[in-house]
Amino acid sequence: MSEPDTVLYGIPNCDQVRKARAWLLERHVPHVFHDFKKNGIDRVMIASWLVHQPWEVLLNRRGTTWRGLAEARKASVADGNSAAALMLENSSVIKRPVLVHDNAVHVGYSEDLYQKLFGNPA
Repeated sequence: MSEPDTVLYGIPNCDQVRKARAWLLERHVPHVFHDFKKNGIDRVMIASWLVHQPWEVLLNRRGTTWRGLAEARKASVADGNSAAALMLENSSVIKRPVLVHDNAVHVGYSEDLYQKLFGNPA
């Protein structure tokens, strides 16, 4: 059996990740869940996401992790490379979930988006 072409990236205690996982599970969508904390992330993974999404979309500037950073550290994030470096240092600054499906990258959870992507698979 081949690997599913859908991977959901995030952390299990994130509300948006929980919603996305529940949506996929309830509809029996084949997927793999990649836990940032247990399975880690790497530069290649982030670089592949940045091909599909701007760094400003991937970087969660609304979360407590971002708000807790020193002002100088926040100011040092000015492009994709500096954003990727911060994401590698602390995966909690990545907006979640990140869904990779059919060679496209989607950031954040939206029931409407998931419905468009997967229809009614159950």
